[in-house]
Amino acid sequence: MESCETDGLLVTRVRRGDNRAFDQLVRRHLRAAHAVARAKLDNPDDADDVVQDAFIKALKRIDDCRNPDGFRGWLLAIVRNTAHNYRERERLRSALPIEQAAAAASRDDPFATFANKELRGRLGDAMKNLTELQRRVLVLYDLEGWRHAEIARELGISAGSSRVHLHVARKAMRRLLAGSLALESI
Repeated sequence: MESCETDGLLVTRVRRGDNRAFDQLVRRHLRAAHAVARAKLDNPDDADDVVQDAFIKALKRIDDCRNPDGFRGWLLAIVRNTAHNYRERERLRSALPIEQAAAAASRDDPFATFANKELRGRLGDAMKNLTELQRRVLVLYDLEGWRHAEIARELGISAGSSRVHLHVARKAMRRLLAGSLALESI
């Protein structure tokens, strides 16, 4: 049964910690969110992933929704941005694998071979600072191309937990790699 409450009232309830109110918002706007994701992506499974990610982002950032009665527009903007980012990430993944690109670049350039070995060493050192679970999620998602649902099944965690571990691992890698590059330039 559809709630008679406005989006604004439901957002207010969500901000107070009422999970049922967020469930109502999800049910109310799921179809529109999925339509927006499908308009941007070819694969329905990818659209499902994007919609799930967008709702997670919306819940985490519910306090950023300036106009609670305009929740639908705010949510659909999140869906569009998430779909765009997903499409870009997939485009990058479909590019030439780094090993092949490195091999092609290094055939004629001995300096490129050295730089690639050094980069692999930095990446390996930075990954040692991650937890085992963060490392596994990062490798499975970014290098192997697995989806969060597949990672969740493999590692015995939820898809949401996989997303969180990936986010934390990427953030740590950026920080660690930026730190090693900053030290090198001194």
